[in-house]
Amino acid sequence: MKMKSLCYALGMSALMLTNCNQDVDLQPEASLQPNSSNARTAPLPPGGGIMMQGFYWDVPAGGNWWNTVKGKMSSWSSAGITSVWLPPVSKAQNGTFSMGYDPFDYFDFGDYNQMGSTETRFGSRQELESLIQTAHSNQIDVIADIVLNHNSGGALEANPFTGTNTWTDFNPASGKFYRSYNDFHPNATVNNDEGIFGGFPDLSHSQTYVQDWLWKRSDGVGKYYKNTLGFDGWRFDYVKGFGPWVVREWNNHVGGFSVGELWDANVGYLDWWTNEANSSAFDFACYYKMDEAFDGNDMTKLTQDMLWKRDPYQAVTFVANHDTDIIWDKMLAYAYILTHEGYPCIFYRDYEEWLNKNKLNNLMWIHGNLATGNTSILHADNDEYVARRNGSNGNPGLVVYLNDSDYWQERWIETNWSNTQIKDYTGHSGWQPWTQSGKWVKIQAPPHSYSVWSVVGR
Repeated sequence: MKMKSLCYALGMSALMLTNCNQDVDLQPEASLQPNSSNARTAPLPPGGGIMMQGFYWDVPAGGNWWNTVKGKMSSWSSAGITSVWLPPVSKAQNGTFSMGYDPFDYFDFGDYNQMGSTETRFGSRQELESLIQTAHSNQIDVIADIVLNHNSGGALEANPFTGTNTWTDFNPASGKFYRSYNDFHPNATVNNDEGIFGGFPDLSHSQTYVQDWLWKRSDGVGKYYKNTLGFDGWRFDYVKGFGPWVVREWNNHVGGFSVGELWDANVGYLDWWTNEANSSAFDFACYYKMDEAFDGNDMTKLTQDMLWKRDPYQAVTFVANHDTDIIWDKMLAYAYILTHEGYPCIFYRDYEEWLNKNKLNNLMWIHGNLATGNTSILHADNDEYVARRNGSNGNPGLVVYLNDSDYWQERWIETNWSNTQIKDYTGHSGWQPWTQSGKWVKIQAPPHSYSVWSVVGR
């Protein structure tokens, strides 16, 4: 077991899974996200929290998105959502046409008439603050999407480091965090960092002035977003564009939960970054293995290495997001992430528009009430996958059975329960068998679906 600071990764586990009937011997309790000073006061459920991505690409324009999400807070909280991730909240180059990923003024939340509008695409500052307050009153933490790699919307200026004119003259109406060519790459300190995105001016975190305005100053971006607006955590965009030390410094100075968008299936790279950054990361290794398993009809892919298997506190698992949506068999994927370790994230459109909300609500209830303890993989072949959550602190855990075949399947498996009646908490099977004295029992799962078993009466 590894100790955590704010539940972030401080060490590395070298666990690799290569076959079935192996224990994923990790934390005795997983899936819990840390809390900040603004965060929920109610305890998290036994299985831990669930994040909702509260937007998708090109949400309706018109300045009403903050109100739309605000109207979901009560029902989301009742369903088991414990945090909501919002898109970038500040004014971007394209004003009301922008999804916020081309930031211009980090302190304009719909306050100033610049970049062609006063409000952002999502609404006004007052509506944003009302959303955050409503989320907190419903015991939901609020995660800000932070774009630190690049800026957009600056005016042309002569740049002595390039010998050309560059779009690096930023004069925001908020009067905060003016920027010039000195604050981008190249400059007098360093020519470049790890990556440039789309030709945008590449912000230089090596500059003390930039560090001050981003995370050191009491009125800088991080501390203002946390202490004045009330954000509880951070989703860092495109972290391949700068060193992990940037996120670590932000976390050290600002605090709160953080997760990085390190878009890479290399689990070693993900694990290295989370430890260097002292942060969680989206588990792209798990994401691509699920695609191979469920769309490629090879459930053995689920026995392979993923970030959550190395450390569930580092891993935010997901099935789709605003940038990528390649998994077709989504209900099997949600059944996987909501019964396994890690911090699961639900995509807005999957929940509100595309999938069966009742089935997702059922899986979220299972996650909160039964998905406890470490994980033992009991069986995997092309069509079937069975795993056991071993329970903790008096919670019995569960057995999840994923069936990607065209027929009902049955299988004898070893549980943690002797002489105990169990049932399928999804309602897909009507069986309520008793386990044998040796803990073995036969369970079943419907075609292209799943079942989740635990003791009767939970």
